[in-house]
Amino acid sequence: MDISILKDILIIFALSTVVNFIFTKIRVPTIIGYLLTGVLAGPHLFSLISSIHEIELMAEIGIVLLMFTIGMEFSLKHLLRIRRIVFVGGFLQLLVTSGVTMLVAMAYQLSWAASLFVGFLVALSSTAVVLKVLQERSELSSNYGRTVLGILIFQDIILVPLLLFTPLLSGARTDVGSDVMLLLLKAVLIIALVYLGNKWLMPKLLHAVAMTRNQELFLMSILLICLSVALFSSWLGLSLAFGAFLGGLMVSESEYSHQAFGNLIPFKDMFTSFFFVSIGMLLDLHFVMNHYVVVILTVLLVLILKFSVAGFTAFLLGHTFRGVIMVGVALSQVGEFSFILAKEGVDYGILSTYYYQLFLAVAVVTMSLSPFTLQMAHPVGEWLLKWPIPRFLVDGLFPLPQMEIPHLKNHMIVIGKDSRALSLSRMASHMKLPYVAIVFDPAVARQRQLIGETVIYGDAVNEPILKKAHIDTADLIVISIGDVITAMAVIDKVRQLNSHAKILVRTRYVDDLEELYHLGADQVIPEEFETAIELFQRVLKHYLIPDNEIRSTVAQIRDDHYGIFREKAEVFVPKRHNILNEIPNLEIIALKVEPISPLIGQSLAEVQFRRTFGVTLLALKRGEELHEHPPANITFLEGDIAYVLGKPEQIARAIELFAHAGAE
Repeated sequence: MDISILKDILIIFALSTVVNFIFTKIRVPTIIGYLLTGVLAGPHLFSLISSIHEIELMAEIGIVLLMFTIGMEFSLKHLLRIRRIVFVGGFLQLLVTSGVTMLVAMAYQLSWAASLFVGFLVALSSTAVVLKVLQERSELSSNYGRTVLGILIFQDIILVPLLLFTPLLSGARTDVGSDVMLLLLKAVLIIALVYLGNKWLMPKLLHAVAMTRNQELFLMSILLICLSVALFSSWLGLSLAFGAFLGGLMVSESEYSHQAFGNLIPFKDMFTSFFFVSIGMLLDLHFVMNHYVVVILTVLLVLILKFSVAGFTAFLLGHTFRGVIMVGVALSQVGEFSFILAKEGVDYGILSTYYYQLFLAVAVVTMSLSPFTLQMAHPVGEWLLKWPIPRFLVDGLFPLPQMEIPHLKNHMIVIGKDSRALSLSRMASHMKLPYVAIVFDPAVARQRQLIGETVIYGDAVNEPILKKAHIDTADLIVISIGDVITAMAVIDKVRQLNSHAKILVRTRYVDDLEELYHLGADQVIPEEFETAIELFQRVLKHYLIPDNEIRSTVAQIRDDHYGIFREKAEVFVPKRHNILNEIPNLEIIALKVEPISPLIGQSLAEVQFRRTFGVTLLALKRGEELHEHPPANITFLEGDIAYVLGKPEQIARAIELFAHAGAE
């Protein structure tokens, strides 16, 4: 029994674990760790891997699963919305990059056919690297993220025509015209099938499978859909990755797409790691060391050329200067599908061994640099905006109309780029609360402005954007971004401009609490913990625990869980003249006296809030009149709003008197 593949997998896992542990400690993206693992284990260095072909097959599965999950996240509706980006932007980027690269390649003394072929190689960008980074940073649905995805989709589609065109460049006889026409017919067929599956087949099929309540059956069904559509696409002459993406689009509109996405994540991460390892194994370090000057110069040339062309394409599509920078950086590397095309070029004699190795070195290096350049794109864009750049470059070709924000005071500012932030601004509008929303996506901002909402487009790290929203007079700032790095930058900038406003931040993980409190957040809502609390509340209700005990218990859990971070934050955050900063366990809450409340008709002296519950009545609002120091003989009436001070668990017990009252 041949177990060499198991030995190779063990070596890859062991090396990847050690390298990624070190890289995680020094905050280097894990993609680089996988590439380094491939370089170390590959045939050009230590030759630890013998089953190279099998590893490449697992890498192909990783790309298939990655593209399938991306298709599920994006949905067919989103794809139809960006069809102009896919075909216009994608074609423009491919045409200009190929043309300019062809001219440069001739300076390397290549023939016109080889130069054009190199242009095709350089024009393709890395779908796997870029989309993985954007997915991790929750920027796939952003304005620039949609443009990047649209251009990458076009590159995946155009790969097959380029493969058909390769024999023609080599002089081999083939009927390319009829092959291309047949391929177009096949593409129309599979896209029609995807549309029908997305609309009718998949929702019904997944519902039937989900109703069996068999988790294994559900997972197997998802994998079956993914691999079936990918193989069908390959059989028609399209790439496996493109077919997998279309398969994800078929599932995306189903109500079970989120469940399917969660089930596939472990498989996707594991197999995708093999892809990056297999890419690293291709790099010949001896060639790089012997020709390091040529490699470095070519890498710089490719990065500058691709950044310029992709940025120019983004500008023509209407992106602002910041979007131009992000798109240019995101598409500046050489892609994984170029390896497939390059192998064809070697087989047909278009590329010599020297230029093939040079291409491999440049491709691996540019892919390795991509996570770092994407991280630097935001700060570099901010730095460049400080220079006297022409207004038409800053605002783009189709600038949003400038919304005049009246002078506001004690208002709320909602900062975010996800559905939660948008929903919160809608709720504020419904309650007629004074607010300003800062939205990162110009398309969303334009849409919200048209329906009359107070929305500003821009990056909240940009000081002029915050000042336009009157950050200095705001009373409450809500930050719902998703990416903790961006959230930290926004908190730091907000706290510089406003030292008194309360800052509420949404984050994904409890581990982010300490850093966010350290920077100046007043309250942090971790999704994973709050979800657990919601489940726990439902568990207690199932066991018929009284509501007042549930509220008190949950309040105590929150206080115990968040309290340690509040105490640590007190060491770092400057003191503001507010009793709640000195005693962080206290809260002020507004409670409304409902029609069925036992408080109606009773005086403050009769209720004895402090003796019974430990809370203090600070003020009582009746209509438009506010009693800041209500006398003991004041009688509670229906509709009164009481402002109560106390610990969370004490307030939870007092709420019962107001009969299901909630915070105003």
